[in-house]
Amino acid sequence: MAAKKTVTVRKIIAAEGPVSKNARVWKFGDDIDTDAIIPGRFLTINNPDELAQHAFEGTRDEFAKKVQQGDVIVGGRNFGCGSSREHAPLALMGAGVKVVIARSFARIFFRNAINVGVLPVVCPEADTITDGAKISLHIKEGFLEADGKKHTIEPVPAFMQGIIDAGGLVEYAKNIRELPVCTR
Repeated sequence: MAAKKTVTVRKIIAAEGPVSKNARVWKFGDDIDTDAIIPGRFLTINNPDELAQHAFEGTRDEFAKKVQQGDVIVGGRNFGCGSSREHAPLALMGAGVKVVIARSFARIFFRNAINVGVLPVVCPEADTITDGAKISLHIKEGFLEADGKKHTIEPVPAFMQGIIDAGGLVEYAKNIRELPVCTR
């Protein structure tokens, strides 16, 4: 009989309190596609810091120059639609954006964002949040506060928060140590 293989899993606890406190909002509308986030001509770049220099170029040119670490992007419906390019959330991550809030996301962008460590948060009232608003995100409590007004957000599953807390899927996987493996 073969010995049981095991892999240890490091438990990652979701952040306490607000993830982003009094962060500045960069507001975008519906159907912001990945080409608007990072134009195709920059897809030869794989460094997040370099990509960040071109984020929203041709869409909102001041973004790359004025975005601050911890700022939050708020979009409307179907944020991140278009191609499956991972460069879009990488550019945001390089710009210091750790959270994107939208009414809805394109599924591939949603997954790519998680994979690189950018938290996509669904908020049905995202379109009521104004550009430049100060926002605080309270994941565990299930709401965000923008300029003093509370908005409900969809729950962030613990496994997804664990991937974000680890810094993305690759870092999360590096921390998996032992799990029972079926040998039959």
